[in-house]
Amino acid sequence: MRIGELAERTGVSTRSLRYYEQHGLLSARRGANGYRHYSEQDVRLVSEIRALLSVGFTLEDTRPFVHCLRSGHSTGGSCPESIEVYQRKLTQIDQEIRVLLARRAEVTAQLAESCPGCFVRGET
Repeated sequence: MRIGELAERTGVSTRSLRYYEQHGLLSARRGANGYRHYSEQDVRLVSEIRALLSVGFTLEDTRPFVHCLRSGHSTGGSCPESIEVYQRKLTQIDQEIRVLLARRAEVTAQLAESCPGCFVRGET
């Protein structure tokens, strides 16, 4: 399939597909006319990249998942390198949650000081 069809099937712009290719995550074969050609496996790769990006992974984070799929695994997250990325991302998310909870506590304290008895949303 050509780049436009891959873009349509995956919901990703042709510009993004070229960007993935530029970063070595996707590899197009070139026809005699110079057009990029992609396979069904590329649909799966782009879907994996898109799903990971949508939940906060970086483009570089997706690399082990892409390699895992290319090596024949049924899911991109089943290889040890992918699992390491999952674990690193969860640690990062946990840290972000701790920071947000600390900020929330500080704002709550400031509100309580400024407005004694004011209702704080999210508290029971």
